[in-house]
Amino acid sequence: MSLQSKIVLAAACTFSIGIIGYVHYKQQLDRKQLHAGVLKDVERRQRRKAENLYTLQQQIDLTKELKREQVNPSSVT
Repeated sequence: MSLQSKIVLAAACTFSIGIIGYVHYKQQLDRKQLHAGVLKDVERRQRRKAENLYTLQQQIDLTKELKREQVNPSSVT
C-alpha cells in the first residue's frame, strides 16, 4: 500500500469512529433528557395533586361552615 492510501484509510477510519462516537454520545444525551422530562412530569403531577387536595379541603371546610350557618342562623355575625 502506498503512503497516500494509508493516510486516506486512516482518515476514513478516524472519521467513521468519530461519527459513531458522536451518535452514541447524542443517544445517551437524548435518553437523559427524556428521563428528565419524565421526572418533571411526575413532579408536576404530584404538585397538581397536592394543590387539588388543598382546594378540596378548603371547599369541604367552606361547606361545613355554610351548613353550620344554615342550621344555626343566629350565630351569623
